[in-house]
Amino acid sequence: MPHEQEHHSEQHAPRAPDAPKPKRHPILIIVMGVAGTGKTTLANAIQARLGLPYIEGDALHPAANIAKMSSGVPLTDADREPWLELIRTTAEHMVAEQQADPSYTGRPGVLATCSALRGYYRDILRGTRAPPGLQLPEHVAPAEPHRLPAYFVYIKGEPEVIRERISKREGHYMKPGMLDSQLQTLESPEGEEGVVVVPLDASTEEQTDIAIRELNKLLPEPLERAVGN
Repeated sequence: MPHEQEHHSEQHAPRAPDAPKPKRHPILIIVMGVAGTGKTTLANAIQARLGLPYIEGDALHPAANIAKMSSGVPLTDADREPWLELIRTTAEHMVAEQQADPSYTGRPGVLATCSALRGYYRDILRGTRAPPGLQLPEHVAPAEPHRLPAYFVYIKGEPEVIRERISKREGHYMKPGMLDSQLQTLESPEGEEGVVVVPLDASTEEQTDIAIRELNKLLPEPLERAVGN
């Protein structure tokens, strides 16, 4: 009988070739800051370097939010909370699709832009805090922070410089007068976990170099250049 038990265990012992290969950790990188700091410009440069898919946070604002901002009315927490949750869940769904696609060979992850002004907002984007009373649709699962850790690239600059940049922008719904509201709302992310800072007055190339270098100091696996870069 002992021989039969030994034979039985050998039949069911896992074989090394069938063991799953270790997967690279997914990542959500959020380029943040007040209006006029060049979030989209920097995000596009990082995307070109890393090849991660990109979510333009402003594009996910509901029409009511855009109408408010266009008329110079500041958004409230109640306006922002569903928008922030949508950015987070959209990123999670994109990463889930990457991980389920056997032909996807890149690092699973997403790059996004969002003002992310308050620590509370950043916690929603991290998936560690849900807006109170927010009812998700039945097909949308709650955020899972450990499956998709979030890192922030904060563009820091002087208000006077930012105000001048906004005054020169054309065709954007964010008006120069709204900057004061954003600056009052801003809670600096400096010192928070998973945050790197880039100076507003650096060139886009310099900002990109700083962002990737500083992110690599925080990550268990270094960011990789996209093929062809």
